Amino acid sequence: MYGFDMHVALNLYSNLLKIDIMNTTRLLLSSSPLALLICLLIPNQVKSQMHPQPEQQQKASFPSGDVFKNSTITYKLISGVNDTWGYDILVDNKMKIHQPSIPGLPGNDGFKTKDGAEKVAKLVIDKMKKGEMPPGVTVEEMKKLDAI
Repeated sequence: MYGFDMHVALNLYSNLLKIDIMNTTRLLLSSSPLALLICLLIPNQVKSQMHPQPEQQQKASFPSGDVFKNSTITYKLISGVNDTWGYDILVDNKMKIHQPSIPGLPGNDGFKTKDGAEKVAKLVIDKMKKGEMPPGVTVEEMKKLDAI
């Protein structure tokens, strides 16, 4: 079975529309000025439909904090690249967060120690239990925990 790539399909559709618009424009140039004006407005309408503005795009949503109120939240330490450590956060034994690298820092390396990964995993769980969603962790918080 062939995979379907939405971007390829949209680009193909866009190119076909451009060809159709160019042919229509050539035909209407010989007709009337009003037809020319309409042809100039069509590409902007097509573009706005194919590339929605940021406020139209769907935003990531996170569950409200009280959704974990009656849940069991645990963590599991995982080995990362270059002999480093990360963590998984599980809610009722289902993985909700997979964090193999240090959050908020560039690169793929995890924490240098198991202890550092564990401290941050516990902080994330505390934030989830308090209703902070998403449970973001700052570099300052990790430094305070002596995790990095």
